[in-house]
Amino acid sequence: MIEFLTKCGAAEIDHPGGTLLAHLQRVHAVLARWGARPAVQSAGLCHAYYGTDGFPVALGEVSRRDDLANVIGDEAEQIVYFYASCDRAFSYPRLANGGEFRDRFNGTTSVPPESGLRDFAEITVANELDVLAENADLRARYGPKLLALFASWQHLLSPAAREAVARS
Repeated sequence: MIEFLTKCGAAEIDHPGGTLLAHLQRVHAVLARWGARPAVQSAGLCHAYYGTDGFPVALGEVSRRDDLANVIGDEAEQIVYFYASCDRAFSYPRLANGGEFRDRFNGTTSVPPESGLRDFAEITVANELDVLAENADLRARYGPKLLALFASWQHLLSPAAREAVARS
């Protein structure tokens, strides 16, 4: 997976804390420490492959989802797509109550199963805590709002993720 991400340019893209590849590896390591299942760990390593609502640089095209699935497997790719497709302004406040999710790529809304929300929340927390740890300006600007959001997602988070949020 690291070789694939490197070939896609992740080691050349700036990101808080160094490069996008370094960030992806830190997120993967956090998810592993938290005991996330392998598909979630792989998705965490590749979560920015299609870009995100907060980081628009994409390593691959949504129209070619098989490229990523062939490397990380179908389940992990589906998690990556779900993560990357999130229209954050619409979806974040609704997810605490199992509400609607809007796909920013195609504009559709859905009510995801709780298992999908748990995977999404776990990767989101690992991602954002890493970004906040690596960038004081972003931490000052977004930290309190994100921590309040994560507090509303407590029921979706693993004990290890809840503890990481509490420490933050």
